[in-house]
Amino acid sequence: MANKTHPFRKKWGQNFLADTNLLDRIVRTVDPQKNDSILEIGPGDGSLTEKIFPHVKEMAAIEIDPLLIKHLSIRSDLKGLHIIHGDVLKQVIEEIPIRNPVRVVGNIPYNITSPIIFWLIEQLDFWDDAYIMMQKEVGQRLTAKVGTKEYSRLSVVVGVFLHVEMCFKIPPDVFYPKPKVDSAIIKFSKKKRPLVQDENYVKFNKIVKTAFSKRRKMLRNSLAGFNIPDKIKDKIDFTRRPETLSIAEFAKLLD
Repeated sequence: MANKTHPFRKKWGQNFLADTNLLDRIVRTVDPQKNDSILEIGPGDGSLTEKIFPHVKEMAAIEIDPLLIKHLSIRSDLKGLHIIHGDVLKQVIEEIPIRNPVRVVGNIPYNITSPIIFWLIEQLDFWDDAYIMMQKEVGQRLTAKVGTKEYSRLSVVVGVFLHVEMCFKIPPDVFYPKPKVDSAIIKFSKKKRPLVQDENYVKFNKIVKTAFSKRRKMLRNSLAGFNIPDKIKDKIDFTRRPETLSIAEFAKLLD
């Protein structure tokens, strides 16, 4: 159960899980194995940590709140857990004192969802899969199909590197305090071959951002400043709008 005596910090977007059935469902979804190295982002009061830690080889948890660090560090059932006090976005997975590639779980502050996803993309070599709890609407954008209103820059830029799957949705009343939005558990796994090479990532990101910032415009207008070769325009009709291009077609704009 959540620690209801803890003073919640709005600046850290804290919402603790307070439902045992849901915690058990998350564990079944992650399916921890005895040889796993697990990295947990935002363990909070340890409600999920305590259910995963006994079943894996090793586990590290990154937490920014010093009061929670103290709470976790004195728990006898979490002895041996590597507790890291700090901001996850400043951590390097390779330097965390467990073996990589790690498996990642996290009930993260919703206001840094996108930065955490890009943090994972930057460190692709050091993790296998990730189960992240986030606002349902962000999960819908990440898993959106081409041509839908949710299909966005985030769908495309993340989709060139990762497979994204919505595992299940979660109502607000299983948290303490209750958030104002529905949540979802999203699974990320790596594509065997990213559709965009590292050296082209910055340019690709700019192209996608520009296209979606002028969503109602045809590509020939929105991407006029990019000098895209005619051979690409022969393959992709530039009278189309960005939400009609698949992730693979966006990647071809760099060919």
